[in-house]
Amino acid sequence: MSGCVACDLSESRIRVVPGVGPPAARVLLVGEAPGREEDRGGLPFVGRSGRLLDELLAAAGLVRSELAVVNTVKCRPPGNRTPRRREAATCRGWLDAQVSVLDPAVVVTLGGSALAWALGPGRRLGAERGRVHRLTLASTSGGGERTYDLVPTYHPAAALRFGPAGEPRAALAADLELVARLAATQRAARASG
Repeated sequence: MSGCVACDLSESRIRVVPGVGPPAARVLLVGEAPGREEDRGGLPFVGRSGRLLDELLAAAGLVRSELAVVNTVKCRPPGNRTPRRREAATCRGWLDAQVSVLDPAVVVTLGGSALAWALGPGRRLGAERGRVHRLTLASTSGGGERTYDLVPTYHPAAALRFGPAGEPRAALAADLELVARLAATQRAARASG
């Protein structure tokens, strides 16, 4: 992935930001794209959005070091613009492979670009968040299809933009609490079965 030159984003990036997380992560967070700080450091969600995400994860009882964190595109779009559809389509194989390899119990999409990857374009985040969807992807290991619990929610950047009393922050916090409950339920079911 680090040598990918499949789209124009490779021309302006400093580095590819593949993502992070332990191999046994039960929760996978999927963001939009690396920002300036992520492009410099090579890690996802390390800027202001990442700090807010860490705060809200902790409040929900989730430990970031136990989660996997990736983006729909692996290179920073110029000026931190939203990734274009063809850029997201070019990177989709990388993301689908990451989901297949990690095989999380719960996938969380942060923002509209990640929602479009999971459920297709034209979906409105406000209408889709707050509930559990099913995400079905072809297995990259040749084992047919895999299905995951999917929780769409707002990107932390939207929560920052609308402020501490804004709807995106409250919704993101509530959705992360839903994710924590799902992960705990699945962990308990796995331990008993």
